[in-house]
Amino acid sequence: MATLDALLAQSLRLLPHHAVSRLTHRVARWDSPRMQPLLRWFIRHYRLDMGEAQPSDPAAYASFNALFTRPLRPETRPLEGDERSIVSPADARVSAFGTIEGGQIFQAKGHRYTVTDLLGGFSDLAGPFARGHYLTVYLSPRDYHRVHMPLSGRLTTMVHVPGRLFSVAPRIVAHTPRLYARNERVVAFFETGSGPMAMALIGAINVGSIETVWAGEITPPAGRAIRRIDYSNRQIDLERGAEMGRFNLGSSVVLLLPEAPLRFGPALGPDSEVRVRSEVARMLDV
Repeated sequence: MATLDALLAQSLRLLPHHAVSRLTHRVARWDSPRMQPLLRWFIRHYRLDMGEAQPSDPAAYASFNALFTRPLRPETRPLEGDERSIVSPADARVSAFGTIEGGQIFQAKGHRYTVTDLLGGFSDLAGPFARGHYLTVYLSPRDYHRVHMPLSGRLTTMVHVPGRLFSVAPRIVAHTPRLYARNERVVAFFETGSGPMAMALIGAINVGSIETVWAGEITPPAGRAIRRIDYSNRQIDLERGAEMGRFNLGSSVVLLLPEAPLRFGPALGPDSEVRVRSEVARMLDV
């Protein structure tokens, strides 16, 4: 199986990632009654729980994008804990979590990548996380695709890093070195009551777009240069548990927290399922 996964990862590297994803972007936004049979097939195939959606009637969704980014009824994801509680940014499965060692983050067995590379090469942004903590979660096609705040914070900086669009499915992540530091990504930096926090929204093949609530849809700039935008004077404050962005289809989020006393939840483990706004870790009193 490992050999087959490695061959699959190798073959996917040959695909024109951006061309495929641009096509997905167009198809996902095709608003037509003809899409209804496909949408209903998708719901059945991936076993979406439409009882949690608002609205719950599949006929209310005119396109794949509307279905992917469907809102949930608020009572289905209550906000857990208090201001010291770090809540999951998404409905997802845990890929990896732990302490950042020597400025490096664990990706999968035999693979690590640096915080600086993940954050677009900006060493000043990476510094606070060199000995911090990380949590990586994977959103599958069946999951709720909106991303929420793990802690309350004020937006200070956003970095958009153009790059590849490798699949972020676990079997591909295990065989693609430095995947999260090579894929296109949007990284948002916040100042919280517990120190700096960074959230990297990782693009992937067939992910038509990444959006944030303050900038809307984010697309690659001409020339594919890295963009760094200062938000420190705009006073954009987001509460713990509030929506901060969304994906079209599925992808991954890498959460970075500073060096500080922190305890991950006892139920957290590789491939464990987490729900948005549920407690995954807790900042400890010094």
